[in-house]
Amino acid sequence: MKKKYSLYFPIVLILTLFCSFKGDLTVPREKGEKIFLKHADDALSVIAKTAGELKIQGVAMVIFIPGDSVRSWISKMEVVGHLRRGNYNMLAYAGSKVAEMADTYKDSGSGIRPPIKGEYGYPGGVIMKVSSGYLMTVFAGGESSDDDKAAATAGLNFLSQFFK
Repeated sequence: MKKKYSLYFPIVLILTLFCSFKGDLTVPREKGEKIFLKHADDALSVIAKTAGELKIQGVAMVIFIPGDSVRSWISKMEVVGHLRRGNYNMLAYAGSKVAEMADTYKDSGSGIRPPIKGEYGYPGGVIMKVSSGYLMTVFAGGESSDDDKAAATAGLNFLSQFFK
């Protein structure tokens, strides 16, 4: 009978230790993701404020891509005034800009290659490599691509300062 209990003791001990340290064994969120989530709403506010100064309305997006290639991302979006104008869906335009940047790792509308299906090649999205991945910011809805890019750039400049 003594041998039977001596066999269970190590198993129970291992299970007890595993359960007590379970929280410590989980993988912590990537540092870049935490930084992004902490400042994403403020970056959207900076884009919205810049859009207001430029007297434009549309859709703002901020995106964080962890790592060196696009396999997943975290994003936030905010409607700044309106989601659509007439028959134009500003979120679809913003998505097109993001898709182009995710494929080229260049600002949208860079012209480094012709747009492919699903893209329009419009400027208004900007991308930056940071130590923990990539940041992308987008605005769609301005009267000119220059206005879209100015609003997006303001958001990227704000957000990137936390990744240095």
